Amino acid sequence: MTTTQVRATCPLDCPDTCALLVTVTDGVATSVKGDPDHPTTAGVLCTKVSRFTERTYHADRLLHPLRRVGKKGEGKFERISWDEALDIIAARLAPITARNPQAILPYSYCGTMGLVQGESMSSRFFNQLGASLLDRTICASAGATGYRYTVGATIGTDMEQFQNAKLIIIWGGNPIASNLHFWMRAQEAKRNGATLIAIDPYRSLTAEKCHQHIALLPGTDAALALGLMHVLIDEDLVDHDYIAQYTLGYEALKQRALEWTPERTAEVCGISATEVIELARLYGTTCRSGDGVAIRANYGVQRVRGGGMAVRNIACLPALTGAWRHAAGGMQLSSSGSFPVNRKALQRPDLLKGAPRTINMSTIGDDLLKETSAAFGPQVEAVIVYNSNPLAVAPDSSKVAQGFAREDLFTVVLEHFQTDTVDYADIVLPATTQLEHVDAHSTYGHLYMMANNAAVAPLGEAKANTEIFRLLAQRMGFDDPCFQDSDDALAAQAFDASDARAVHFDWESLKRTGWQKLAMPDAPFAHGGFATPSGKCEFYSQAMLDAGLDPLPTYIAPYESPASNPELAARFPLAMISPPARNFLNSTFVNVKSLRAAEGEPHLDMHPDDCSARGIAVGDMVRIFNDRGSFVAKVRVTDKARRGLVVGLSVWWKKLASDGKNANEVTSQRLTDMGRAPTFYDTLVEVEKVA
Repeated sequence: MTTTQVRATCPLDCPDTCALLVTVTDGVATSVKGDPDHPTTAGVLCTKVSRFTERTYHADRLLHPLRRVGKKGEGKFERISWDEALDIIAARLAPITARNPQAILPYSYCGTMGLVQGESMSSRFFNQLGASLLDRTICASAGATGYRYTVGATIGTDMEQFQNAKLIIIWGGNPIASNLHFWMRAQEAKRNGATLIAIDPYRSLTAEKCHQHIALLPGTDAALALGLMHVLIDEDLVDHDYIAQYTLGYEALKQRALEWTPERTAEVCGISATEVIELARLYGTTCRSGDGVAIRANYGVQRVRGGGMAVRNIACLPALTGAWRHAAGGMQLSSSGSFPVNRKALQRPDLLKGAPRTINMSTIGDDLLKETSAAFGPQVEAVIVYNSNPLAVAPDSSKVAQGFAREDLFTVVLEHFQTDTVDYADIVLPATTQLEHVDAHSTYGHLYMMANNAAVAPLGEAKANTEIFRLLAQRMGFDDPCFQDSDDALAAQAFDASDARAVHFDWESLKRTGWQKLAMPDAPFAHGGFATPSGKCEFYSQAMLDAGLDPLPTYIAPYESPASNPELAARFPLAMISPPARNFLNSTFVNVKSLRAAEGEPHLDMHPDDCSARGIAVGDMVRIFNDRGSFVAKVRVTDKARRGLVVGLSVWWKKLASDGKNANEVTSQRLTDMGRAPTFYDTLVEVEKVA
């Protein structure tokens, strides 16, 4: 018996990007544990990733190429060889490429966050092909855009500093479920006397453990930030020296903020004026005392019409108060902009010929149903899906299903399991999991470059994404040498070794150590140095004005609310949000029985008053519906959901729900104010009891 330990990295769409130690006995991975020496992982894994071997060796793993033999959506397939699968794909893609390669569309996101197995060889393939480009917007693009307009890059407070703060505001997130290692730091700060405040329409597990929970209405975060600015400016709790040296547009911001009295803010947000005033005073006075004051903003803030502006408004607060002066102050939305990722080397955009159109992944439901036109271009004739499950995760799900059900649409899916999307595939290709391939990782929650070593050989006939696209490139006759790069060669190109932040990155060294911290200052904006055009935090943004946006912080009401659409709200009076379930990560892990058993079944959390008005009791099955569609869930009567709000923790595979549907039946394909992102939490519904 031979036992070894392999250094690996969690690949999932989570800011923690944990360092893993995989125990391998006689070629079989027997356990996955957190690396105790990695400063952010600290030996701790979430319940999901601690069961990664259960997922890798799951009885339902796809281990052989498959060809559809039933109708689309039925999920009936027969086993074929790799040669057959590749020949079929090449034979279908070649004539489309000859007519117009833009009729071919890649569809991918963050099923793996790896720089190698994510968008490297796949991007080279589609660039050489001339396929349509994919605007990957489904998670973070609205907030990132608003943040960049204000701060210049997605750089913020180092996660390792949060335990030194005296005030932490957790805005639009539930880190117990989705950012565990930040939560560990926040708990340490709490033990050291820090105050924790949660801002969230829903009293999540995290909000329950904070000192205060401010339950504002969905989509009103931008208004709350403006109200806080009003009090900070009116009561002179701002840092005039920091403003004078390191910001742009204060006088214009002051005039805008003074319009947002606590009373007006409270009315829009559905909270009390006292909550606005007291939070602003606590924030301002703690900053003035010299203690660290940090905001951890998460993506729940941005999934509404004005989501980009909401993040922008929040990002103004640390500069207004000088919170950036302290290493444990400022704000973190994402740390991804800290990494000198060499995307040009990985993805080879120079292979592109011409300027293909771009299709937004968040509107895939509509776009798959469009005919050829001058405005749209050619009808989509082929889709290759990898690292994503659009039938479960994309908005307006019935439209998505209609699009993928087209008999004239050729669909290839690279997957580990027979997901909702696989059921609509013509060809299914078995992909490796993180334990079976090499990868390099940046993160969006801490500052470590990470390496993933293959712990075990690929199961069955599974192949890495990179190898699949190498083989497809070969079948399509692509002879550029870049299509011969090995995974190690790709990983060696992942970071710019000449960039001082990467400290002369060396892939072979990183593979041995598993992780290496970037060279970043403890307080990145203590002395300005913002990556904006002016080099300052831009309260006033000329770039926003040039893009047709309000150059100052403002409030943009949700598409679906009583204020913006009273007629719709009269028919569908309940706002719905669908944040992540604790035991799933987007749609990953839903098919792992132990985790699904812990989650139970699709639930809808609903306030007692809203239940009483509809004759609904604990445990009743209810139908949640609007003009786009409906789904069924079991009610939990709870005041965790404020009046007028229902919460459907997501994202369930549709085939594993009792009615074959999930929360995205009712979400919209409308896009945010900036960043072209989806508006998952900008949704009005009605709820009724069903037999």
